[in-house]
Amino acid sequence: MSAQVSSPEITFHPEHSDNTKAIWRTFWILSALTIIELSIGLLIYNIHKGEHPNATLVLAFKGMVCILTLAKAYYIVSVFMHLGDEVRNMIMTIVVPLGLFVWFIAAFLWDGTSWKNLRNKYNRIEVTPTEQVAPAAKEKGAKD
Repeated sequence: MSAQVSSPEITFHPEHSDNTKAIWRTFWILSALTIIELSIGLLIYNIHKGEHPNATLVLAFKGMVCILTLAKAYYIVSVFMHLGDEVRNMIMTIVVPLGLFVWFIAAFLWDGTSWKNLRNKYNRIEVTPTEQVAPAAKEKGAKD
């Protein structure tokens, strides 16, 4: 008895290019972004170390570091994970849930912080350990 194959196997071979220009370009871009981030980090450190640190300037520099980090993540995902070569619908299938997940985390952090602040503002009367022992001692004294 011979096994019949209903359809032949379909195999897609990846297209490997020997062109390493894109990889080296990405390497230099990521290196430059990292050096800029480190420079900004040292600048933030020196501003904090100074006599009169400027909170607004530090916040602006931290925002720049966040933007540079997102740019680095884009290049890594686009080139090394080959997402830049995919069709738009595939990219949206990955990016939209990721954006919702980041929003989800930010919303829970925001809600947790506001809950903590409200709890600290409207805290109930706290009972100290000495006040808990005192009624028990009074009951024991009353029974004797």
